[in-house]
Amino acid sequence: MSAVQEARQLDPKKFRDPMVTAGGQPRAHVELRTLDTLWVNTGTLCNIECVSCYIKSSPRNDRLAYISEVEVAGYLDEIATHEFGTRLVGFTGGEPFMNPGFLGMLTDTLDRGYQALVLTNAMKPMWNKRAGLLKLHSRFTGQLTVRVSMDHYTSTIHESERGPNTWKSMLRGLSWLHDQGFTVNIAGRNLTNEPDTTLREGFGRLFDELGLTLDSTNPLDLVIFPEMDANADVPEISEACWEILSTSPDAQMCASARMVVKRKGADAPAVLACTLLPYDERFELGTSLTKSGKRVQLNHPHCARFCVLGGASCST
Repeated sequence: MSAVQEARQLDPKKFRDPMVTAGGQPRAHVELRTLDTLWVNTGTLCNIECVSCYIKSSPRNDRLAYISEVEVAGYLDEIATHEFGTRLVGFTGGEPFMNPGFLGMLTDTLDRGYQALVLTNAMKPMWNKRAGLLKLHSRFTGQLTVRVSMDHYTSTIHESERGPNTWKSMLRGLSWLHDQGFTVNIAGRNLTNEPDTTLREGFGRLFDELGLTLDSTNPLDLVIFPEMDANADVPEISEACWEILSTSPDAQMCASARMVVKRKGADAPAVLACTLLPYDERFELGTSLTKSGKRVQLNHPHCARFCVLGGASCST
């Protein structure tokens, strides 16, 4: 059981009012300063079902439907038309490689000159798309990064989260990506409450064993995300916290990124403030990027735990 799962439960008075904290302090907020990163959720369907997946991806959850190539192209057109200066387009899920149109939308993204970041478990859905991936890698050298989810440096803990027979399949895909020369990094999680240095040392030993030229001390090669449990207690973030914590609203994900999702049964995709809150309608900002620059009130436990206090960013 993770440290987050053992934590005390969230005070029900917290994260209720978008404008003030439970203690009556003005709640912190973030303004969109630039659209550096556009995230695309390709759909919540996944080939596996993790124990504590924040988005509840599974082989049955299609609450976020497959977004289409045409719909993604529409947002890329909007970026170009309004000269947003977007640098990176990230793809997440679910498992992106399960979306039938994924390689098409990835090709379009790269063809327009954007950097692309793909989050994957590197298992069978990706393995089955190797030929298409190799073509993109050859054609768009240096533009594509593949981030592989590896929950721990041991198979036991990784599979306790992701299920049996997930370790070897993931390693097969990861090794193939590395051997083919793809730019690869790893997304780990702190499931065991180990110090950051201990986790990185453990991953480092594994990288050496696998012959991977990844530096576990480099946060670009190994991103270790804090655990997320919306029911576990966490302090609220007031305006005074920026100075107390020596951080800035501009350092938060929602100051430089938006995510597009296609809700099941919806006529059009929606733009959200954050990758971490796909179902919370309080963080929905309409259907266009142009009108998504609204102030974001940090009125969710993930805002505090993952971003402000955890210092994490999905785009890192």
